[in-house]
Amino acid sequence: MRLIDDLVERAEYYARLKHEGQTRKYTGEPYVNHCASVVSILRTVTTDETMLAAAWLHDVVEDCDVPIETIVALFGVEVADLVGWLSNVSKLSDGNRATRKKLDRDHTAGAPAKAKTIKLADLIDNTDSIVEHDHGFAKVYLKEKEALLPLLKDGDPRLWQIANQLTMDGIKEIFK
Repeated sequence: MRLIDDLVERAEYYARLKHEGQTRKYTGEPYVNHCASVVSILRTVTTDETMLAAAWLHDVVEDCDVPIETIVALFGVEVADLVGWLSNVSKLSDGNRATRKKLDRDHTAGAPAKAKTIKLADLIDNTDSIVEHDHGFAKVYLKEKEALLPLLKDGDPRLWQIANQLTMDGIKEIFK
């Protein structure tokens, strides 16, 4: 067995391992393809290895029951910090969807610019998929993203513009 020294390669391997068997809700494709898309979008604006590793891992805490302490142990504090900012803090017991999303927005508002940039890449990939495949949920999702976008202004400006445009275009399409 070969050891993987490269941080981003290790994160990719771990994400593939943890998301194995999970599929995207609308497409049925392997869930890890979403992680790969987020990384690909992020690579258009940065080569920062901690950001790229966190992009691979951005859903493992909330979707794979991986404790953040495991991310610290395997990938270091900086990557874990970004993953922590990218993970939803709300739980079902916190109330209805609107209440939970408000808690998550408040959490994201305090995130550093690097985490907001990754969140923008995540939003770009998710928006494309949701608008294309589920107009009913897109009505809820796009309004949530419209409320989130002002809080992501500290992220990469190019990705913010793309995310904003996709959200506005989606709202026009869905609510026409």
